[in-house]
Amino acid sequence: MMSINQKAVNKDSWRRFRKNPLALGGGLIICFLIFLALFADVLSNNQPLVMKYHGEVYFPVFRTYLVKTGVLSWPSDLLNVDFKKLDYDWAVFPPIPYTATNIDLAHPLMPPSVQHWLGTDEIGRDVLAGIIHGSRYSLSVGLVAVGIYILIGLILGALAGYYGGWTDLAISRMTELVLTFPTFFLIITVIAFLPPSIFIIMVAIGMTGWPEVARFTRGEFLKLRQMDYIHATKALGFGDGRTIFYHLLPNALAPIIVIAVFGVAGAILVESSLSFLGFGVPATTVTWGSILSHARGNTFAWWLAVFPGLAIFTTVTAYNLVGEGLRDTLDPRLKD
Repeated sequence: MMSINQKAVNKDSWRRFRKNPLALGGGLIICFLIFLALFADVLSNNQPLVMKYHGEVYFPVFRTYLVKTGVLSWPSDLLNVDFKKLDYDWAVFPPIPYTATNIDLAHPLMPPSVQHWLGTDEIGRDVLAGIIHGSRYSLSVGLVAVGIYILIGLILGALAGYYGGWTDLAISRMTELVLTFPTFFLIITVIAFLPPSIFIIMVAIGMTGWPEVARFTRGEFLKLRQMDYIHATKALGFGDGRTIFYHLLPNALAPIIVIAVFGVAGAILVESSLSFLGFGVPATTVTWGSILSHARGNTFAWWLAVFPGLAIFTTVTAYNLVGEGLRDTLDPRLKD
């Protein structure tokens, strides 16, 4: 159970974080983006949320989840149909009645209007739908890529800082070697030889971003392993695994959490840059960067540059503000 002192520390940290309006605002923006990503199908879809057809009530948006879980079966006459042309009794559509991949060649490069709130691209896809569904890719890339390199960095940094000697020397030289490579161009080189996949982008970013985490973790372990409570664990006969993961690692996580938050912003920016250049994601996948890339050949269509660019800028800024707030909150030297 959490000790009373730890509860007091957490309460004090939350109080100090709330006193930072910029960090709190960034956190609210991130929560809103997570909401968009989780409920993208409910907010933007060309299928009704609920409808009544031939006397039966159906939930087309949720059919994929419900059919897979065996909750319900789906009638064959409603497979691969255009729900907007069905002769149903009544239906309730999402606020944005389009998906990110709906092509409407009758309305290409349409400026913002009542029909398409943020306009359309050159093949008639709704920009707002693309931004809503693209939030899933951006946040997924940020979280998964950071998760990969945080895991690698923590393990290597912990081993180097705890054992020292040849282990520290070998890991430190490997870290310095990875740092010498220009990360962005290395990712482009890797992606160029592999089939387009958002998962490959996640892994590529994760495999190249761990050196900073490893160096911070090593530094924290070098400092903490000299503490009296660590000498006490050795005197009590605790194994290296318990000492590292139960006693050292929890006390070294504060700066790593800050790095992780900043890292999510950096990973989103890298993914958007790669999509803008046409690397990594399939042509049919709509991301913020891919929407932005269409503005290059259609300079008059300002909405293709402004809205996805604003989404990228807002997301990266929000994560940076939260990272700054966490740094100020978790760093004991900045408490006063």
